[in-house]
Amino acid sequence: MKRHSARLLREGRIRPHRTNPAEIADLFAVVERDLTDAAIEALSSDRRFATSYNAALQAATAMMYAEGYRTTGVGHHRTTFEFLKAVSVSEFGDLADYFDDCRRKRNRADYVGVGYASDTEARHLLVEARKFAEIARTWVRERHPELTLV
Repeated sequence: MKRHSARLLREGRIRPHRTNPAEIADLFAVVERDLTDAAIEALSSDRRFATSYNAALQAATAMMYAEGYRTTGVGHHRTTFEFLKAVSVSEFGDLADYFDDCRRKRNRADYVGVGYASDTEARHLLVEARKFAEIARTWVRERHPELTLV
């Protein structure tokens, strides 16, 4: 068991998962689709925000899968970002906290009403999600080259 996953595993929030290159490629395909869609200015700022958020979530999920785990039960978005932080708080702590804050705002926009994300927030999250997607791709490629499709 990897040290960074021990607490989440003990709490039953993650379980072992065996991934493969195709699954990782599929997750990054979702990331790319969502980054493209989030740039469509005709969409509401709430929708662009939520779509950028999903791109970041899927990139973090690819990292989790590459490490050999997946989430279980409720709260899987929060767990994914906690896992990211546990992998390397110095490298991903601030990003994980930012994306977790975005998760809460996205929840309000998706489940409560409209107008929760401003245009500025949607644009900023898209920039951060793009950066993180590249970081995640590089991280998987460098740490788990066996999961990279040629």
